[in-house]
Amino acid sequence: MKVTFPLNDIRAWLFDLDGTLMDTDDQAVAKLAQPLRFLGDERAARIARRAVMFGETPLNGVVTMLDLVGLDTFFFYLRSRLHRQQKPLFPLIAGVKQLLDYLHVEGTPLGVVTTRPRRDALAFLAQHELREHFSVVATQESTSRLKPHAEPVLYAAHELGLPPAQCVLVGDTPVDILSAKRAGAWRVGVLCGFGERPELERCGANLILPSTADLWGILRGSGNASKGK
Repeated sequence: MKVTFPLNDIRAWLFDLDGTLMDTDDQAVAKLAQPLRFLGDERAARIARRAVMFGETPLNGVVTMLDLVGLDTFFFYLRSRLHRQQKPLFPLIAGVKQLLDYLHVEGTPLGVVTTRPRRDALAFLAQHELREHFSVVATQESTSRLKPHAEPVLYAAHELGLPPAQCVLVGDTPVDILSAKRAGAWRVGVLCGFGERPELERCGANLILPSTADLWGILRGSGNASKGK
């Protein structure tokens, strides 16, 4: 697959969590499919996945509008309160551990850029023994504005001591792609989460992959893991 941005100039990789590193998509599909199993497992899963995709796209639009009027932080505060009593589960998308291990061994600066609370992000990284891989973890507490605003990506790049133009954000939704684009960073969209190819293309993704794990083959094939110096 041809990479349409200057891979040799990239010094750091930033990752969204939900649908990018964290397999929350399959969790949601499995939960919705459970009461539909009388239709058959395959059909129930297909219907549930369509429902998740349908629900996520309008939600991205709502977040964008809230961002424009400065209410996005309040929205995520309410969402956090609603889910406070739920014990989160943090499955890892297949193949992602190998990718992150590879980048870490190569000395590549890595960052998380998520709208989740810091406790959730750190719990996920700790569960999969990934905390030391990441030099910066930008969460909803890190900045006053959240994705799709540019501030979270700018914050992560600043913490790494790099210009945004030397960073790539990998994410699964238009919210991720818009945030990176507004910050001046490169954008990789992945289809292993909630987003769909047409909307990721419209928002300005420089590259779209079936899964975050597919980056491993591209980086190994290029012979350049984008080491930070």
